[in-house]
Amino acid sequence: MMDQWLPPNAAAHGAQIDSALNWVHVLMAILFVGWMAFFIFALWRFRRARNPVASHTGVTSHASSWLEGAVAVAEGILLVGLSIPLWADRVRDFPEEKDAVVVRLVGEQFAWNVHYPGPDGVFGRTAIDKIDLQSNPLGLDRDDPAAKDDVTTVNQLNLPVNKPVIVHLSSKDVIHSFNVPEFRVKQDAVPGISIPVWWVPTVTTAQMRERTHKPEFVYEIACAQLCGLGHARMRGFVTVQEPAEFQKWMDEQVAASAASGEDDFFN
Repeated sequence: MMDQWLPPNAAAHGAQIDSALNWVHVLMAILFVGWMAFFIFALWRFRRARNPVASHTGVTSHASSWLEGAVAVAEGILLVGLSIPLWADRVRDFPEEKDAVVVRLVGEQFAWNVHYPGPDGVFGRTAIDKIDLQSNPLGLDRDDPAAKDDVTTVNQLNLPVNKPVIVHLSSKDVIHSFNVPEFRVKQDAVPGISIPVWWVPTVTTAQMRERTHKPEFVYEIACAQLCGLGHARMRGFVTVQEPAEFQKWMDEQVAASAASGEDDFFN
C-alpha cells in the first residue's frame, strides 16, 4: 500500500486521509496506463502506412466517450464519497473546547508563536503596543487578569497524547502554512483571520522514536507556504507527551510565567 511511502501516521484521522490519498493515486495510475495505452494504439491504428489518405469520415466509435464518462463517474465517487465527507468531518465535527487542549498559534517571519490560555482556560488580552520581538512577540498584556497564568513559547508546541487539540491559526505579517505531515494536518495561516484546525495525536514523541528507530526524531512544524527569504528557517517543533508529563510541563511553565510576572512588578 501507499502508506509505506508516507510519513508515519500519528493522528486519529490519519487513516482516512491516507485511504483517500491511496484511492486518488490508484485512479491516477489507471488513467495514466489507460491513456498511454490508448495513445500507443492510436499511433499504431492510424499510422501513415495504413492510412495514406486522410479520412473525412473520421472515427465513428463512441468508445472514448464511454471511457471519459467512466473516468468522470470515478472522480465523482472520489469527490462525493470520500473527499467531501472527510472534509465535512474535519470542519463540522469540532470537539468541545472544554474537552480539548486549545492553543493559539501565530506565524510570523520566521517563527511560530504559541499561546496557551493557562489553567483558567481564558486567553489573556494582546495588544500591538505590547509587542516586543524578543521578550513578548505576541504582545500579551500581563496586566490583564486572564493573562497572568497564560503560557507562551516560540517554535515549541507541547501536546498530550490521545486528547483532541484545537489550534487557532493566524499570522502577524504574510501568509504562512502550518504543516505537520505525521498529523496529516496542513492549513494556511492568514493575516487578520483566525482559522481553527483540530486533530487527536495518537503517538507520543518517545513512542515515535522507538517505532522509527530514530532517537533524535521530533515532530516538525514546517511552513508550507513560501513566506520570504527566511522561509527555510521557519521551523517549529511539537512534543507529544503522556498526559502526566504534559501536565508537569504545563505546571512548570505556569510557575515560570508567574515568577516572571512578579519580577516585572518589583522591577
